[in-house]
Parts: sequence; C-alpha cells; structure tokens
Amino acid sequence: MKLMKLLVIFLLLITQFTFAQITGKIQDTSDNYPLEYATAALYNQADKSLVTGVVTNIDGVFIIENIKNGRYYLEASFVGYTTKIINNIVVSKANRRVDLGIINLVLGNQLNEVEITAERSTMINKIDRQVFDSKNFQSSQGGNATDVIKNLPSVTVDGLGDISVRGSKGFAILINGKPTQGDASAILAQLPANALEKVEIITAPSAKYDPEGKGGILNIITKKGATNGTFAQVSIRGGFPSIEPYDTQVAAQRYGADATINTKTDKWNLSFGTSYQRNDKTGRREGELWINNIDEGKQTFSPSDGERSFDDVNYNGRFTVDFTPSESDEFSVGFFAGKHTVDRLADITYFDNHAVSPIDSNNRLYTFSYYNHNLRTRKGDFVLGSFDYAHTFNDKSKLATSFLYEYTFLGGPTYNDNVDTPAYNTIYQAEYNTNDNPLHGVRFNLDYKWKPLSFGAIETGYQFRNIDHEGKFVYERADDGGDFIIVPEFSSNINLKRTIHSAYAQLTGAKAKWDYAAGLRLESMDRTYTEALVSEATENEYNYDFVKLFPSASLQYAVNEETKIKAAYSKRVERTTTLKMNSFAEREHSETFEQGDNRLLPEFIDLVELGITKDFNSKSSAYATAYYRHVNNVINRVNTLAYETNGVVIDSILNRVYSNVGKSKAVGLELGTQFKVQDKWSNFIGANIYNYNIDGEFVFRHRDGSEKTYEVSSNNTIYSFNINSTYSFWKNATAQFSFNYLSESNTAQGQDSRFYSPNLTLKKSFLDNQLTAILQWQNIDMGLLDSNEQSIATSRTNEFYTYTNYVYEVDMVTLNLTYTFNKVKNKSKFIESEFGKREF
Repeated sequence: MKLMKLLVIFLLLITQFTFAQITGKIQDTSDNYPLEYATAALYNQADKSLVTGVVTNIDGVFIIENIKNGRYYLEASFVGYTTKIINNIVVSKANRRVDLGIINLVLGNQLNEVEITAERSTMINKIDRQVFDSKNFQSSQGGNATDVIKNLPSVTVDGLGDISVRGSKGFAILINGKPTQGDASAILAQLPANALEKVEIITAPSAKYDPEGKGGILNIITKKGATNGTFAQVSIRGGFPSIEPYDTQVAAQRYGADATINTKTDKWNLSFGTSYQRNDKTGRREGELWINNIDEGKQTFSPSDGERSFDDVNYNGRFTVDFTPSESDEFSVGFFAGKHTVDRLADITYFDNHAVSPIDSNNRLYTFSYYNHNLRTRKGDFVLGSFDYAHTFNDKSKLATSFLYEYTFLGGPTYNDNVDTPAYNTIYQAEYNTNDNPLHGVRFNLDYKWKPLSFGAIETGYQFRNIDHEGKFVYERADDGGDFIIVPEFSSNINLKRTIHSAYAQLTGAKAKWDYAAGLRLESMDRTYTEALVSEATENEYNYDFVKLFPSASLQYAVNEETKIKAAYSKRVERTTTLKMNSFAEREHSETFEQGDNRLLPEFIDLVELGITKDFNSKSSAYATAYYRHVNNVINRVNTLAYETNGVVIDSILNRVYSNVGKSKAVGLELGTQFKVQDKWSNFIGANIYNYNIDGEFVFRHRDGSEKTYEVSSNNTIYSFNINSTYSFWKNATAQFSFNYLSESNTAQGQDSRFYSPNLTLKKSFLDNQLTAILQWQNIDMGLLDSNEQSIATSRTNEFYTYTNYVYEVDMVTLNLTYTFNKVKNKSKFIESEFGKREF
C-alpha cells in the first residue's frame, strides 16, 4: 500500500513539473463581448501538426492543460469571425503557466485600418442559446427593447402588447446576465433600443439560472466598449401627426430623448444616463356581449364602440460605477430611479342595449343606450440600488457575489362613469377605485466556478430572494347627492410575502466533438398571502410552500465544422404575482370586474427540445428546433358570470378571473435562417409552428365561500413568422422592410384572431457616421390592410359570449436622430428593476 502511495505521489510530481497549462480569453473586438464556444486549437510550431483543441466557456475563457515543453502556435476561431493566429508560444520549465490574455476576433474577413467594413451576422447559434445582433433590426431604432425582440424567431407581440416566446407569455429577463423579477413588458419598455448590443434567447436554461419563466430566458446585452476615453451620445425622436385620427379626444404624442455619457480608464468605468419618452397609442374598441340569466329566463345584449387609447410617459435617471483595482478584483455599484405612468382611456358608447325574455326570443323587455367613461391610471415609481463584487483566483476559478435592494411604489386610480347619450346630462353611475401598493424586494447571489476535473468546469451557487408587497384598495361609488361613499365589499387590504432559498451545482465541459452541461437546482419557497375587506376585523391567511428539484441538461455533437446537433431538457416554474392573487374585484370597465385567486398555484414546466444548426458560410446559416412543453397548473384569465352578494346574476357584467385551468401541452417546430440574395441584399426569417392543447378545469370561489367548477378544453395549431429584409444602397444608407405575423390562437375559453404588422425603415449616416437619421413607417396599412388590429372572443355555452376588436393606430411615421460626440466605444451598463416592474 505504501508503495502504491509513493507511486501516485511520484506521478503527480511528474505531471506537475513536466506538463504546462495555456489559457486565454476570446472576444469580439468591437464590443468586448466574450465568444462562448469559440475554438482554441494548439499546433506544433515545427511540423504544423494539431496537438489539441478546446472550446471557450461562457466568459470566453479557454484552458489547455497537460502541454509538454516545446514551441507552439494557436488558432482562435469562431463562426462568422476571421481566424486569428498567435505565434511563438513557448512552454518550458521556467514558463509552465502561459496566459495569452485577450484574443480579439473580427467579424467577417475584411479589416481596414480605420473601420471594420464586414457585415455582422444577425444570428449566431450556440449550444444553449441563439444570439441576435440588435443593430440589424433597423425598425426598432429609436424605440425600446420590445421593438427589437419582436423580430426574433418564436417571439410574438399581440395587439394588447403582450410578449410571448413560443406561445408562452411567461419568460424571464436578464440584463447583462443578471436576473430581474420585473414584468417582462415593463422592463423591455424601459430599455432604449439604442442601448442594446445583442439579445440572447435561452429556451432551455441550465441549473445556474433561476428557474423562473416557462418560455425560458431573454438575456439583454447592453453596449460595451473596448478603449479608454469618454463617450457621449444623444438621441431624439419625434412622431409626425397621426394620419388616422380614430375620432380620439386628444391627438397622440410621440417624442423622446435619451442621453448617455461614459468615461472609462484602466481601473474605472463611470456611466450616467437619462431618458424621457412619450409614446402614446390611439385606437378604438368595438365589442359585443350577451349574457344569459337562466334563473330569470332573460338574455341581455350590449353592443359597444368607442375610443381606447393610451398615454404613456416614462422618464428616469441612472448611474453605474465600476472599479477594477487589479486583474483579480471587480467592484460595481449601481443606482436607478424613475417614474412610469400609463393612462388607459376607454370612452365607449353602449348602443341598442336591450334584454329579451324568454331567452332567444324577440320579446324585448327594454332598450336603451349609455356612454361609459373609463380612465385607468397605472403609476410606478422605482428606486433601487445594487452592489457586485467578483474575484478571480490564480487558478482561474472565480467567486462572484451580488446584492440588490428595490423599493417600488405602484398604484393609480380608475374612474368609471355611466351617463346618458347623446345628451350626457344624467349620471347613471359614478365609481372610483384606487390602490397604494408599496413593494420591497431583496436579492442576494453567491456563485463560485472552478475546474477541478479535466473533462469539465464546476459551477455552484446560492441565491436568496425576498419580496414584501402590500396593497390597499379603496372602492367608492357616488350616492344620489354626488358624494362618494366607500363600498365595503370591494375595498380591501392585502399582503404578499415570498421567500426563496436556492442552491445549484452544474458541470460544463467539452471533449472531442461533444459539448455537454448538466446541473441540478434545489429551491425552497415559502409564500404567505393575507387579505381582508376593510369591513372585516380579521385577516384571512393563505400559505403555500414547496421544496423542489429543477434539473437541466444539454448536449451538442459537431457533425463537422458547419453542422451541429443538440438536445436539451429543463424544468421551470412560473410564479404568481400579487395582481393575479388579489381575489377582491376591481372595476376594469363598464362590463367587467377583474380579480385574482388567493389560492393560485405556480405553474411547473417540463421542456424537451432537439435541434440542428447549419452554417453555410459567414453570412448564411439555418437552424431547426423541435420542442415539447408540458405545463401543470396553467394560469389563464377566464370569464364567469358576475353575481351580487345575494347570489343574483348581474345582467350586464362579466367577472374576469385569473385561475389555474389544468394542464397544457405544446408540440412545435422553430425555424430560422439568414442569407444574402446578392451582395447588397440580406435577409433574416424566423418562424414557429406548434399545436397547443389545454385540458382541465378551474374553480371560481364566491365571496360567500361557495364554489363552482368549470371544465376547460381547447386545441389549435398556431404559427408565426418574422421577416427582415435589408438592402444597402451604399455603405451608409440602407432600407429595411420587416413583417411580423401571428396566426389565430386559442385560449382556455375562446380564441384570438390573427395579428400582423408591416414596417419600412430608411437609415442614413452623415458627418463621418457621427450623425444617424432613421425614418420609420410603422404598421403600414394605407386603408388596404387590417394592420395592428386584433379581436378576442370568449364564450361559455348557454351562459355568455363576448367579442372585442382592438383597432390601434396605423401608418405612423417617426424620425429618429442620434449624434455621437466621439468615436470611443460605449461601455455604459445600468441596473434594472428586479421586482416592481413585474407587478406594474
């Protein structure tokens, strides 16, 4: 036994003093973006023979181990980039650890001493994600991040502005790889498109990521730079007068400005930014509703038509300070404060309202018309700060920690008035409800990464998240004298507290033609929700907790340099928000109450996918991914009949409820390709087709404690596609046509119609590319199409039918101007709201 131990020690000593290690980092030269899965191939300098090869990790870092003494050269390469050769690498007894530092790769194959003239690829495929260059979507410039991502394969934005990935509205947002908990649409609306560098879609995330989001993760990469100096940029945007007025009371206003200044030295990186955006949307709402009151044998009809517009104002200021005292240590402090206000005006005329008895007869009981003024204001004030620290050890292992605190104040009133029409003299009903919702959120991360094994790196970490969200809801109704009196059955106090502890371990590696990753995340969640009407002395408390494992795995095989096959599995969760748990009704508009479910369960998701990618050359590629997604506890917004406290059906109002409705399955195929028809004409097309099935039931709980169960069964095949076609007239002038289409889709109780939007963009640069002008024609219609229009229908046999058609503004023309004061690359990066925007 002693002899064996001595032999092992002897072999270890030989390894230690005979073999060496070569390390380095491969990144994009234009923006310092690390190139994950780039190839580092080591060759013998004498006979040019291949010694070994590895791929880079997520940070662009590679480690080549067990290298004998000798002289070598290294080739660094990545699809779409020019290969770079590092010569005269010497390994000797005196030089056992060779660090090649940063290796910058250039996109394309033409490099001029002054500027890079090669065209950037729109899409790059990696083992666990697709990476898209945001600058190639010209129709988004001057807008926000939503305008960028709606062009990506499998991403759709419907008529209500809801964003979906592969048909799922639940997905997580990362900003520069850091998690957020805000509502995805609100987060993306806060980010100027001009600030985006790349967008990554991670449909089957690994265990190191929070499992939030049934549609996966969108990682927004903001612009960074490569050189020291000061960068300053100012952008302004102005919209031309509306071509189609839609008979709105006030014309839409669209204008804005944002400014960024960034100063970078060897050790410091200071970023300051401010933005003001006014982005109104005008339009109309056409509707039809009928309700059957079986108990009274009566049927009520409510056709309607009128204005539905949005006034959207958003302004903020933020700064980030990064300090790098050495190659081993990095510090970062960030602060953000902003205000966001959205006024949704729905001034609707309900004409020819009538009731018949018996049901389906022509015997009218009454006929009348009225006008409904409904103004809903949603406010969100955000203040948050963050601190990050990372340390890299001599063996290239890395310890990172992050802390974020957020305070958000949400709220806003809703005015709902029913008056006679067309005289507008008599007030039938006047209601007012408001709410104050302060939110406190905390997140802490601790992550460690090292490579103790020859076949892979180990990543481990711990995360703590806590949210405390209060709500005070006041509902008032005017009496005959015009005084507003509180309505106790609709006025309430609520509180949601949720604490999450999670830990993960993951192995990532590569060998020969295989890339692989496997991990396991353990999460413990405790949720306490309390609520009480203002008239009640005691609170009702609802607790829910779980301890669950969230496994993940991915595998990729390189058939050759151009073709790769990959497979992945990921288990996810979609958590509930306070809005969807508030079981007390809120008057959404004249014909609708809206409420949540205090026992709402989170959704649990299993995703499996199998795909192939093919690179034809540096400008052309294609991919196809087949996927299967299974969801338990599906959350849908469903309609039921509304009841008085005594159980009597309200003839003209539906109850809109967030509820678990059972299980869903989606089986689909995602496709994407980029290609050039000719040298000046490039195209990018993405498509998704899937079959979506919902099967189960939901329970509606009345305030008196009684329950009613409704069955749910729905099935449909849905498809979408996004097209971007760009023609370059010369190097600083382009035209781009984009087209986004979403087919008819099914919901738990009905269907949404198709929705599409064509856009045309003209871009021209001046003054040695310091000034860029972009003229956008959005939602092209010209009275010939039905652009930017979508209808939603729901029904339940023998109970109700509702149809709403949303018609939003078309033929909008906007001019965007951006001026850069110098040519130092922007390295600005800012923190974003983690908790409050999800509720907003």
